Amino acid sequence: MGSQGGFGQSKEFLDLIKSIGESRSKAEEDRIVLREVETLKLRLNDPNTPKYKLKEYIIRLLYVEMLGHDASFGYIHAVKMTHDENLLLKRSGYLAVTLFLNEDHDLIILIVNTIQKDLKSDNYLVVCAALNAVCRLINEETIPAVLPQVVELLGHQKEAVRKKAVMALHRFSQKAPGSVSHLISNFRKKLCDNDPGVMGAALCPLFDLIAADVDKYKDLVVSFVNILKQVAERRLPKSYDYHQMPAPFIQIKLLKILSLLGIDDKKASEQMYTILGDIMRKCDSTSNIGNAILYESICCISSLHPNPKLLEAAADAIAKFLKSDSNNLKYLGIDALTRLIKINPEIAEQHQLAVIDCLEDPDDTLKRKTFNLLYKMTKSSNVEVIVDRMIEYMISINDSHYKTEIASRCVELGEQFAPSNQWFIQTMNKVFEHAGDLMNAKVAHNLMKLIAEGFGEDDDTADSQLRSSAVESYLRIMGEPKLPSAFLQVICWVLGEYGIADDKYSSSYIIGKLCDVAEAHPDDDKVKAYAVTGIMKIYSFEIASGKHVDLLPECQSLIEEMLASHSTDLQQRAYELQSIFTLDAQAVKKIMPMDSTCDDIEIDKNLSFLDGYVQQAIENGAQPYIPESERLGISSISSFKSHDEHEPSTHALRFEAYELPKPSLPHNIPPVLASSTELVPVEPSYVADILHPTSAPSASDAGSSELKLRLDGVQKKWGRPTYSSPAPSSSSTNQVKVQNETPRPDSASSSKPTIHDTAYISRKQQIEISPEKQKLAASLFGGSAKSEGRHLPSQKNLKTQNHTSDTYRSSKAPAPDTAVKTSQPPPDLLDMGEPSIASSTPSVDPFKQFEGLFDFTQETTPVSTGGVHGATKDSDFTSLFADMSLSAQSHIDPNPEPNGLRGNKVKPSGNQLNKGPNLKESLEKDALVRHVGVTPSGQNPILFKDLLG
Repeated sequence: MGSQGGFGQSKEFLDLIKSIGESRSKAEEDRIVLREVETLKLRLNDPNTPKYKLKEYIIRLLYVEMLGHDASFGYIHAVKMTHDENLLLKRSGYLAVTLFLNEDHDLIILIVNTIQKDLKSDNYLVVCAALNAVCRLINEETIPAVLPQVVELLGHQKEAVRKKAVMALHRFSQKAPGSVSHLISNFRKKLCDNDPGVMGAALCPLFDLIAADVDKYKDLVVSFVNILKQVAERRLPKSYDYHQMPAPFIQIKLLKILSLLGIDDKKASEQMYTILGDIMRKCDSTSNIGNAILYESICCISSLHPNPKLLEAAADAIAKFLKSDSNNLKYLGIDALTRLIKINPEIAEQHQLAVIDCLEDPDDTLKRKTFNLLYKMTKSSNVEVIVDRMIEYMISINDSHYKTEIASRCVELGEQFAPSNQWFIQTMNKVFEHAGDLMNAKVAHNLMKLIAEGFGEDDDTADSQLRSSAVESYLRIMGEPKLPSAFLQVICWVLGEYGIADDKYSSSYIIGKLCDVAEAHPDDDKVKAYAVTGIMKIYSFEIASGKHVDLLPECQSLIEEMLASHSTDLQQRAYELQSIFTLDAQAVKKIMPMDSTCDDIEIDKNLSFLDGYVQQAIENGAQPYIPESERLGISSISSFKSHDEHEPSTHALRFEAYELPKPSLPHNIPPVLASSTELVPVEPSYVADILHPTSAPSASDAGSSELKLRLDGVQKKWGRPTYSSPAPSSSSTNQVKVQNETPRPDSASSSKPTIHDTAYISRKQQIEISPEKQKLAASLFGGSAKSEGRHLPSQKNLKTQNHTSDTYRSSKAPAPDTAVKTSQPPPDLLDMGEPSIASSTPSVDPFKQFEGLFDFTQETTPVSTGGVHGATKDSDFTSLFADMSLSAQSHIDPNPEPNGLRGNKVKPSGNQLNKGPNLKESLEKDALVRHVGVTPSGQNPILFKDLLG
């Protein structure tokens, strides 16, 4: 075997890798791999293959699998290799099976015994390999087989084993939380491990647990603050430094945990202020990892109780991000600014030009993030500029998902902050014109409802102006090609309802336009239905006013076409339109009253007006109606049996259930219990319920002694239950590229933002700011940050059954939150009273310092010394926890009350009345409902909130 490269590979293996890399096409690569597969099949099945060659063949199988070809014929050989006594072969086998197999593979059962044996090995390398396989291959059913060994390894003398044991236990908690719920205290215990790696590994499961229930871990705030303080002070060994930053990934995880613990908790937030200020000052903004820590610190500050000094420091850091030439850092600055404006909207006004530069940047990702910022800082003074910009961007993109999101935001902002009725109608027209097919159907319904109800309160003039402007704009837009179907439906409804309301347009003109719409969309039944209904409304208004009406030729041809349509809905509408011309003016006026769109319609869901007809039919020999629940056998079938006994035998369908078999049972066993346990697995609680005489059904309820299957209390499982792991929090630190710049001195961090703005302007002193950009900045940020009243009056009172009224729009803009300065300075958390580090091994066990943290049996582990940043060399990592003390244990509520959401039940409402025996009466009722078009349902103060359903 010739060796090349120094790693013991054969020349044949190196030639394979070289030929794959030099292949010029996928077909050539497939031929090479398929030839290699045939070779491996022959050699793996050869019993005389030496073990060192078998290891190479398994590695070659990994290449075959990675290139997308089937290597399942070699899986069993990788499993056999995990049983080998040779350490190199065993680790190669474990590597192969973790890459080949998944937790549901059939071969997993062959590896469990090997993993159990290797977890007890004296060689810690073997134990680590087994723990790696545990994290990848052990499923929910096999967790109990290895759980005791993993828990025992938490006290192993090797720190690598303890770290991997914590990771395995974390994996178990993700797969089956109930299986390790009694072992949660081990994660707390490993916070005070002598090795920083084990402590860092324990932060990941603690983060998941804190995200699930914050209140249970409030007592750990002091511990996490002390750990973060000592990490920032470089008390960890030098091996944990990355780009001259002390353990940055541990710092980021701790900042994420503190941000969760400080939400809506002023006391916990005050304990974090000092360490967050120190980290903001010590961060090196010239490196990517330093910027990552700085960004995470800003996110933590934004989630805590507001502190003026920290907010000022965060604003300074954001200014540095936005002034960078790197788009990645600008993205971080925009995202961080979006978080801070929730606390103080005035912060965004300090970065006007930087935000506008990001808005005009060709980078699409940065532009989208900037639009998200503008959406959250919209108010009545800048809504026109922001919405116009968002609509322009929506028209320019092709991404349907993001276009839908932009359209929904435009509708929401226009509904909340519209300065005038005309602007709102024009904005909705643009949104419908360019994204109508992507929007929810409820948006069109809400727009029609808004136009019908109007904006003014008892102001008919404002409402008529709104409707007139809508009619004029829709008549102009109708000529545009390829209008969305939902928009055409709105146009037809508005023209039919208000087209001739102000006598500005003749009825023949509006009817001709509606006929053109129906003719231009022959395949869209909904548009044609709305057009015909609009035509019927206009003719009805003309007839009711006493005018002579002639049926236009184009309308007559449309009616004839729809009478021959395959759609029953279109046929019915055509017949109704024909019937309108046969009625007198009074009847038509009653069928189609003017301006009754917002009137409430009482719908009789029980159809009580048909009671006389039903009673007469039953007297004539008709059979009574049987409810659907009884027809499907949901309720008792005794009524069916009694009904069938009196009816003659016919060939009609029978709905009664078959009788259950009656097996012979011992006298001492209750029949219900015996039959239930034979059919389904019964839980103990269910058996206990059956044995109680009060919970058992009575004989009278059963109706007979026949056996019935009881399914209450039985656990229902369809297939194998899977565990849905919680959404992993994004701890990604965006690797950003920063130009070479000198690090900023600590004294500059306390300067005011105006200094940074001056530096930013001086850097671009040769670039003249255009008047357009200045005007845009004044439009976006120049308005007052205080609440501003809208120019629109409130909405009309809606008529509801309980005679309550709700306002359609909010008349107040959100007022900015102001941080209150406290008279006393925050406590100095850096003064921890640390004992002097002795040169010899400390005699105090580090776990004694955490007696208030948990309650468990003291474990004695050897103390390993490590290097400490400073002059002291013989101290160990126990000094990291020497100054941590907690006064109380964690109090866990045994019966936590889950926070639920209350939903309001919406009463269903019909939109059409059934016809009675009188044709004229039914026409009147049907036409009244069709004239209304929409039925107001419930209270809905923000009509366009449900854009995406």
